[in-house]
Amino acid sequence: MAAVLENPENPENLTPAPDRAYFMAAAYREAEAAFDEGEVPVGAVVELGGRIVGRGHNCVEALGDATAHAEIIAMTAASNHVGGWRLNGCTLYVTLEPCMMCLGAILQSRLSAIVYGAKDGRLGGIDSFNYRDEALRSYRNFPAVASGVMEEESRELLKAFFKRLRTDQSA
Repeated sequence: MAAVLENPENPENLTPAPDRAYFMAAAYREAEAAFDEGEVPVGAVVELGGRIVGRGHNCVEALGDATAHAEIIAMTAASNHVGGWRLNGCTLYVTLEPCMMCLGAILQSRLSAIVYGAKDGRLGGIDSFNYRDEALRSYRNFPAVASGVMEEESRELLKAFFKRLRTDQSA
């Protein structure tokens, strides 16, 4: 599926489409690392000015921390890199649609754009459950959004993880 621009009135905040594949591939490699560590395989990178300034993958089990989502870890790394919590001008690339918790952190950090792979019909906070209107009312801003970048690969990695988990549990 081709990437879909979800916020056409704010396209200048989105990285050009050919570059999105490069950054999403980096996020996918983070998701593979999570898979290898027995974590739900979600990966994220934060891009600023064509460079990756933060990386992360799910570490919920390893850290025993429900907030250790890929997006949060990548945004923390990016904040450390830029020297502050404001991530204006940054784009978050993540293999799975961010949940409501991560969306709150995205809004608080003032990320300019979000590019994600697979939709999360159960917990997704961007398109699956649209909190955009409420966020616009509260924050008077919402990042530009593109979806569907490496969607199939991201979805298949998640399916493989949960299939392996079910197999391990039944053994």
